Amino acid sequence: MKDCYQELFANSEPPADFDELVKNATVNKRGEKVIPFMDHEIEDALLYEIIEKYAKCLKPKWKQLRFKNTILLGCSPKTKYDE
Repeated sequence: MKDCYQELFANSEPPADFDELVKNATVNKRGEKVIPFMDHEIEDALLYEIIEKYAKCLKPKWKQLRFKNTILLGCSPKTKYDE
């Protein structure tokens, strides 16, 4: 999962190092790291291409779906759609 996030942020606008984002994240009152993932955008086609690359290694199919949903609902960059 971490490798996928690293590639997503490396290909986002502006590009970022995911490890640095996590390292420099602030901590909220509940002790959770607050990663500024919404400051980065990635094209929707590229987003899904990268996620699929990592998900296809998982078997059975339900693990692939779980992986994809976790990435999309986690701290992935916001999606930039073509108009």
